[in-house]
Amino acid sequence: MTSPRTTPRTTRTAPDGTVYRDLNGNGVLDPYEDPRLPVADRVADLLARMTLADKAGLMFQTVIETGEDGSLVEALGTISKSPTTVVVRDKRINHFNVHRLPTPRLAARWHNALQRLAEATELGIPVTVSTDPRHAFAENSGASFAAGYFAQWPDALGLAAIGDVDLVREFAAAAREEYAAVGIRAALHPCVDLATEPRWARQLGTFGENARLTAEFTAAYLDGFQGPGGALGPGSVACTTKHFPGGGPQQDGEDAHFPYGREQVYPGGRFEEHLAPFRVAIEHRTAAMMPYYGMPVGLVLDGEPIEEVGFGYNGQIVTGLLREKLGFDGVVVTDWELVNDNLVASGQVLAARAWGVEHLDAPGRMEKILAAGCDQFGGEECPDVLLGLVRDGRVSEARLDESVRRLLRVKFELGLFDDPYVDEDAAAAVVGRADLLAAGLSAQSRSVTVLTNGDVDGRPLLPLAAGLRVFAIGLSPDDAAQLGTVVDDVADADVAVVRLVAPWEHRDEMFLEAWFHAGSLEFDDDVVARVRELAARVPVVLDVTLDRPAILTPLVGLATAIVGSYGTSGRALADALRGAVRPEGRLPFQLPRSMDAVRASRPDVASDTPDPVFPAGHGLSW
Repeated sequence: MTSPRTTPRTTRTAPDGTVYRDLNGNGVLDPYEDPRLPVADRVADLLARMTLADKAGLMFQTVIETGEDGSLVEALGTISKSPTTVVVRDKRINHFNVHRLPTPRLAARWHNALQRLAEATELGIPVTVSTDPRHAFAENSGASFAAGYFAQWPDALGLAAIGDVDLVREFAAAAREEYAAVGIRAALHPCVDLATEPRWARQLGTFGENARLTAEFTAAYLDGFQGPGGALGPGSVACTTKHFPGGGPQQDGEDAHFPYGREQVYPGGRFEEHLAPFRVAIEHRTAAMMPYYGMPVGLVLDGEPIEEVGFGYNGQIVTGLLREKLGFDGVVVTDWELVNDNLVASGQVLAARAWGVEHLDAPGRMEKILAAGCDQFGGEECPDVLLGLVRDGRVSEARLDESVRRLLRVKFELGLFDDPYVDEDAAAAVVGRADLLAAGLSAQSRSVTVLTNGDVDGRPLLPLAAGLRVFAIGLSPDDAAQLGTVVDDVADADVAVVRLVAPWEHRDEMFLEAWFHAGSLEFDDDVVARVRELAARVPVVLDVTLDRPAILTPLVGLATAIVGSYGTSGRALADALRGAVRPEGRLPFQLPRSMDAVRASRPDVASDTPDPVFPAGHGLSW
């Protein structure tokens, strides 16, 4: 091996032969260091040894960035707020949400360096590294990352389009293997919100509009990441299921990251439908839950009006519903940046998502979040504020202990106290392994959804015949060449293949805003005119990336064949169009006929636009 697995400096052997990590350096096998003891006993022992500062630090999970060479970043990052040593050693924080990663080998090297830094603290509490989804195509620093070195699958909406529960489990197990190889042991997913508001920007990361199917996919997903039945172990990745109690029904489809999208509404009375996948997540022992930013407006449950504050501040939702009624005793981590205003990242500002409690200062917001029943502050790194609340008598140390027990339990169940390190060579061998790449590529092709397939010369256009001359827009020359001979002039073509993305209105005033596709679902007139011009000269195959349900009304009569995709490379699309892999996709939501129909629909009700161009579940096959 050119780069062996890191050996912990603290590894010792007790007189009875037990190998353990002497994390506090006292030369004694303490109960929290003893791998033979039950998790509850180890948690209790460690909790008794922790200072108030240790406890406060554990209750934060913040963004961390990596050095391109695998080193720790000891300066302010693009998003991260402090040098790594400061946040680990001084602030006692040991839960981190990692953003961009270098090569697998260097990612493993960075992770091991981070664990060594944590090991050098007084109690040696290991770090838990988490990530947003990073196995597909969506690139959004506030929600997900494109696959990069990892195997690339369709986005979650594409898995839903295939409709194969076993494939979802296979994906989750494959992703778990790659995550664990580089030291990522917590997933800030699955996103089991229902895609019931056609304009909402986050539908690509969901399993679609159907509550029953989403619940089935949720169970398989948790089994694949955490283990059978959701049980955590040394090989698991702990999942945070989000966004409780369902983030889909946003007023006017605007996202709750932003002030104009803070309201969540239920005019159709479908709250229980949106809650259904979370019930299944609890049955399958999701390690954590994340409430959404949204502020419920006009919501009444069991005859009781629900306070109109963001769900992370809402005791009726977090304690009353999630903990007491549904019986969830796992970790509740807030969505990012609920406490402090004036976040500055990439030169842009975004206020705290303190919807309904904008009038409170940072300590007041933190106090309300804890009173609601949350355990951890996402995206924040201000334990000094929490320590101030305890010092001032506004929050008891016993309240911190309640959350710290839950957080420590997950670390112990994952085996991080016994061995948090990873092997650089294994990381390089596992991440992007050929079989994983092939499985992801096949799933991309399978997810393609054939919406129309008109005839040309007496036969359906799809699958495309061999030997055609192809004019392509949105495909690389190499990918287009899989379909036939590529030509540069449509006059020379037998068929035109055009790739489009569902429309959106570009916005870029606030941090992250440009990444969230929002607004109208109608194509601009010039796009329709271009397709019309091509269709007048040659049969057109149109692929539309359906990160939201595009309005295809003016295009259906123009293109000979239309397909939808949800994260599909050019190669995978070509394989589907030529029939090398059979496309199996079925629409995970309906495609509305007009924006008037969208505006008239109820945000919490699935398939609520009348006379859609294509209903949910539509998809042709050959």
